Amino acid sequence: MRILFLAVAASFLLFACNQSPRDVKVVDPTQTNASQQPRMADQNYRPLKVAVSAILSPRETFGSYEDIFRHISLQLDIPIEFHQRKTYREINEMLEAGQLDFAFICSGAYAELDLDKGVELFASPISNGEKYYKAYIITHENFRAETLEDLQSATFAFTDPLSNTGYLYIKYRLLEMGMDYNAFFGSTVFTNGHDVSIQMVSKGIVEAASVSNLVFEYLKEKSPERVENVKVIEVSKDFGMPPVVVTSRMDAKMREKITELFAHMHQDTNAGTFMEELLIDRFILNPKDEDYNSIREMRDSLNQ
Repeated sequence: MRILFLAVAASFLLFACNQSPRDVKVVDPTQTNASQQPRMADQNYRPLKVAVSAILSPRETFGSYEDIFRHISLQLDIPIEFHQRKTYREINEMLEAGQLDFAFICSGAYAELDLDKGVELFASPISNGEKYYKAYIITHENFRAETLEDLQSATFAFTDPLSNTGYLYIKYRLLEMGMDYNAFFGSTVFTNGHDVSIQMVSKGIVEAASVSNLVFEYLKEKSPERVENVKVIEVSKDFGMPPVVVTSRMDAKMREKITELFAHMHQDTNAGTFMEELLIDRFILNPKDEDYNSIREMRDSLNQ
């Protein structure tokens, strides 16, 4: 398949933000500025190490989750290191290597995790009363397509190779249709963020994309101008929500504290604003692993 190489605007891909050195420390491997690196020589520096799969573009991922991390840091009186990575696989590798305490990850990335390497399903969000989410296949409103079949030879944006709604789902749908995935689209690009894919469709840079309905509906409510000119032509079945996972790196006492914090976060008046901003009603503790079996089944069908 021909690959469409597109220069995604630097504002989507560069990572920069204001932060307090006390409670949330950003660790970005692309940064060379020593002030952005953790205080490794400080023997009293014992942070919680966290990450978020870049469901949004890197800058917006941290901007969206910064308040959650800051809240956790202040409530537990512990510094937090936020580890920034570009791909879902890099976050998975850090989790399996015990380099993180917990992470917010994509459902597709969770289905790929080796759970024998000390990684556990911990929590999942309820958003707008829903415990499941979906994939949206979107196109520019002026594009001729009304169905997935109409996207043959189109320019198409994927999110990440481990993304469920941004990659796996569309490949599986084409398999169901008996189509050759490698020859179906005219050209493709990976954007590393659902919001970036949506913007590229909105601006006519690509003709179509597959994205998370959570991100689409978030932008539709919070920044409607960013979904202008975009129409949804297909909605998937339900999938298990992008979860929070923890690793064996976290000691038992800290896990108890984190569990208590997530269980009651929606009742904390200090957390209300950022929970509402992220469209999270509350977190469910110990969600069911089988909620992600449909994703594993799609993956296994594609690997046959």
